[in-house]
Amino acid sequence: MIDSTVHIENLYLAFDDTIIFDQFSLTLQANHCTCLLGPSGVGKSVLLNLLAGLSFPNSTAVQYTGEIICGDQQPLTSRIAWMSQSDLLFPWCSAIENVLSGARLRGTATPALQEKAHALFVKTGLSGKEHYFPHQLSGGMRQRVALIRTLLEDRPIILMDEPFSAVDAITRYELQILVTELFKERTVLFVTHDPSEALRIANSIYVLSGRPVTATAIKMPTTQPLRDFNDPLLISVQMELFHQLTAAKRQST
Repeated sequence: MIDSTVHIENLYLAFDDTIIFDQFSLTLQANHCTCLLGPSGVGKSVLLNLLAGLSFPNSTAVQYTGEIICGDQQPLTSRIAWMSQSDLLFPWCSAIENVLSGARLRGTATPALQEKAHALFVKTGLSGKEHYFPHQLSGGMRQRVALIRTLLEDRPIILMDEPFSAVDAITRYELQILVTELFKERTVLFVTHDPSEALRIANSIYVLSGRPVTATAIKMPTTQPLRDFNDPLLISVQMELFHQLTAAKRQST
């Protein structure tokens, strides 16, 4: 049985003469949403790149040691799906073609998967938009298409790098609902700059700060995601989170 807990152990990463991580360890609990916050440039996206196995071509000298494995002691290879700030839709493909693009490349776009895709278009409020091209969809609609594509990859671990930063507040609110519902049986690492978003959707929150980077765990509300913005306890924790982020920005400048 697959254990999608992710263990980051004794991570060391340096670009040229700059040490980003040194003896950095973090555990992402299986079937939980873990949010990372911190000032710009602290290393949130770098950590996602490492988990995804991406290289760092812009640096002339990269030093990297440490271990990133799943709870069953297996590497993360082929267990990860990624969703970024941009929807990354192919402009020459319709919405349904975009969400099935990975499966078609692998030869796994079965009738059952196509039926599942159509059901997700209904679930995400995109019924009737399956054959629209990206330029015919709003930003929020395109991000919903990207959500469907990510889900159809059917990977146990989901990496999300500020996926809703470019949409309006109401659309962001709606997309948070969808993420909480659609990815509730996945291990999600979600990078955001929005403390309210993190407190609404996350099971665990870490604030990254300093150089080398340290991760500070935030004491979470006793309620479970998806949390109500009007919850007085949520407001109290949000103020503490703002204080943590302010301190993190000072440490990282």
